[in-house]
Amino acid sequence: MLQSLRDKMQGWPARIVLAIAVFAMSFFGIEGYFSSHVEDFVAKVGKREVSQQQFQDTINRIRQQQRQQLGDQFDASVFDKPEFKQQILDELIGQQLLLQANDDLGMRVSDQSLRDTIAGMPAFQVDGKFNADMYRAQLASAGMTPDMYQSSVRTSLEGSLLPDAISGSTIVTPADVDRYLDIKLQRRDIRYFVLPKPAPADSQVTDAQVQDYYKAHQADFMNPEQVSLKYIEVNGADLKAETQPTDDELKKRYQDEISRFGMPEEREVSHILINVPKNATPAQQKAALEKADKIAAEATPADFAKLAQQDSDDLGSKLQGGDLGWLQKGVTNAAFDAAMFSMQKGQISKPVLSDEGYHIIYLRDVRSGQTKPFAEVRDQLLKEATTSDRDRLYNDTAGKMTDLTSQNPGSLEPAAQALNLQVKETPLFGHEGGQGIAANPKVVAAAFSNDVLVAGNNSSLVNLDKTDSVVVRMNKHVSASPKSIVEVHDAIVQKILDERVTEAAQQKANVLVQRLSKGEDMGDLAKAEHANVQTVTQAERVQQGVPPPVLDQAFKTPHPDSGKASYADVALDKGSYAIVAVDKVEAADLSKMSADDREQLYRQMMQAYGGMETQGFVDMLKGKAKIEIAKDRM
Repeated sequence: MLQSLRDKMQGWPARIVLAIAVFAMSFFGIEGYFSSHVEDFVAKVGKREVSQQQFQDTINRIRQQQRQQLGDQFDASVFDKPEFKQQILDELIGQQLLLQANDDLGMRVSDQSLRDTIAGMPAFQVDGKFNADMYRAQLASAGMTPDMYQSSVRTSLEGSLLPDAISGSTIVTPADVDRYLDIKLQRRDIRYFVLPKPAPADSQVTDAQVQDYYKAHQADFMNPEQVSLKYIEVNGADLKAETQPTDDELKKRYQDEISRFGMPEEREVSHILINVPKNATPAQQKAALEKADKIAAEATPADFAKLAQQDSDDLGSKLQGGDLGWLQKGVTNAAFDAAMFSMQKGQISKPVLSDEGYHIIYLRDVRSGQTKPFAEVRDQLLKEATTSDRDRLYNDTAGKMTDLTSQNPGSLEPAAQALNLQVKETPLFGHEGGQGIAANPKVVAAAFSNDVLVAGNNSSLVNLDKTDSVVVRMNKHVSASPKSIVEVHDAIVQKILDERVTEAAQQKANVLVQRLSKGEDMGDLAKAEHANVQTVTQAERVQQGVPPPVLDQAFKTPHPDSGKASYADVALDKGSYAIVAVDKVEAADLSKMSADDREQLYRQMMQAYGGMETQGFVDMLKGKAKIEIAKDRM
């Protein structure tokens, strides 16, 4: 699979791309001498770009996810580290490489796959089934058209085309599954005891030692960089339209959108698809049309399902005899839609051309809809109209705020006065965020951006919610600064003592392991250390009641020789150590693994191996692609 993909990345597709590039440069290249362009990409992958906005949105999304998952353990400083930012950028570059490879290889998301994906989304379902009214209403509330949303979903699906294809070609044998299971389900008989923490060899810490430690670990004793902001906010919830819509206006809205208020007409459809390659030659297009014409001429309602199973290129429906179920207007592509709703029940169409190829459509049944009366939906229309008016007012005000703050980048006052808005302030906060609007990652990103923090300009519009946005500017900036040695003196003393305890405990543990390896009795040594030996027979990799570091070390320790244990020491927390003995290793009993569990594991291994193969393919693409990274924009 991978070799085939590599081969296709060369040859005639590359020559076509080169020819197009030469043509474009010949006719349009001179324009560059007369116009300027401000680059804002973080990475350029061939002709594709990873923009600063895309890069920052990705980091903000991950930051928000980790804050929710980790709670008090969340460490915001990780997101400022160059290696973390580079990791995120590498992933975004990989996505662009895969999308470019889709184009080069002629891979695309079929309309059927797109339709199935959207129909399977719970947000668009009623009683577990796709509902076109719900679909259109949800999109309308989000300010999107079906074409916009379908384009977004298609783009998302395109990113998984190649990974899915590569994973599908991955080979995992039963022997691979057995080897993994043997390791995962292995059992071990272990003994261990925890050493009491020793006293440090020297409990005195001089001022000179504190001073040396302070200098050597300056980064650990810093007051974080902080900012406070001035901002103005437009919130749709605070805006009120001057007038309410009249009944006449609501009735007009009702008539314009009457299809929303009832079950629209539905059509039960089957089809046969004759695929036409994306870059098909005239000969290929002619052959596909001839094949489709022949099938359409021969097809009858009685044998349509059999013909679909035999000839259709739509893998998603051919096994069901081409059955697509009940469809409503707007669910399929325009050509298919137009043909389907121009047919009579029982009719089989002539070939209909779409982006996928030629469709032969069989209209099996028709179901007409019923419409709710105006009186029944008046309140709903009033609410929607009021919301719509408020949204328009919000968009108008937010647009004016954007224009005014851009025209006066050094102050929020002109916009505040013109729009009757209050200039508010936030308390100081750091890179991890703060209270109020500072809890929003987008605001934090804007606050510490070069434009706001360094240049002192107003930010661009920051969307807090669908109808809530702010523009911010710097109020106060407190640079990161070292804490005074007086402030951290006691903490440094404790760190030095802790390090001495850890060092003493490690030395003690090493000595005990050496003595055990020479044949001394573990019980005697534990007793001398005032510790108790714990015994666990047939311990598993996930075992309740055993400290995780002890369990992890027990399964890393080499298999014991016959009649002789293997020994190791392992660090626990805060300077304590444990001594571990492995007495016996018992292989897994694979006969106890159910067929369902084996199948689940097989799929997990396929996914893991497929991920590794996909990464290898992306690495190969990186080696061939021209990639430009702007580190100063990260």
